[in-house]
Amino acid sequence: MTASSVQLRSNHVKSSHDRWIIAIGVFKLAQAALFILLGIGAIRLLHRDLIGVTEHFILAMRFNPEGHFVNLVLEKVAMIDPRRLRVISAAIFAIATLDIIEGTGLVLEQAWAEFVTLILTASFLPWEFFEVFRRASWIRIGLTVINLAVVVYLLYYVKLRMQERRLRRAGRA
Repeated sequence: MTASSVQLRSNHVKSSHDRWIIAIGVFKLAQAALFILLGIGAIRLLHRDLIGVTEHFILAMRFNPEGHFVNLVLEKVAMIDPRRLRVISAAIFAIATLDIIEGTGLVLEQAWAEFVTLILTASFLPWEFFEVFRRASWIRIGLTVINLAVVVYLLYYVKLRMQERRLRRAGRA
């Protein structure tokens, strides 16, 4: 590879690919905001009658109160005690924190953020595949495809950035 072709490839990476990295970072920050809102909602439910709140929601959304889905939801909600709700909210805030770290690093175009995002996103893929095969839905499939695309893109992008750094170091030596 000649120096000019490396420079052209490097410029291409900088111009078009950084936009996608920043877009992934913005997505992570938006996701963090949603998780924070969800965590606040979980905390607000801490000392309330969860069954009553759920029944009120079911009636407001005009679901069939005698339906199988409603009964399943009410059974699951009945199993949530205050201790479990605290654990759920702590987990939600932990995920939001990771998303804030990833998103901020990606928006600021930090190399470490690319690796962190790649590792974290890839580490959840086996669980997502398991969930898709266990109970496929368009939402699950869509989210899995998005996360798989992010992992593939980040693998490509990180590989190009590593080559670029290696060539820059070789040029200085």
